[in-house]
Amino acid sequence: MKDNVVRSKSFAFAVRIVRLARYLQEQKREFVLSKQLFRSGTAIGAMVPEAEQGESRADFVHKLSVALKEAHETDYWLELLVESEYVDEKGYHSIYEDLAELLKLLTTIIKTTKGN
Repeated sequence: MKDNVVRSKSFAFAVRIVRLARYLQEQKREFVLSKQLFRSGTAIGAMVPEAEQGESRADFVHKLSVALKEAHETDYWLELLVESEYVDEKGYHSIYEDLAELLKLLTTIIKTTKGN
């Protein structure tokens, strides 16, 4: 079977989010924003296998659209964490590169599927 790029990238991103949330809680003693980030950042990867098991093309698109919404929410939390100085610019840009790639992938898949 061909490697599922969006699935592997969203899973790897979720691992990074888990580690960042742990860092924020253990090192920065920040619990509220880190939980929001954890929830939205890991939900992206959770929605991808759900979409793969969709009952129809519309269900597939809907579930990937939810993943896309979660990705945009994750972007918000990351921006808030950097602006409030819980995350430094270097750390932000590193994880944002992965998020931007997921945003592009999800958007492309959704548009392509709707077009077919």
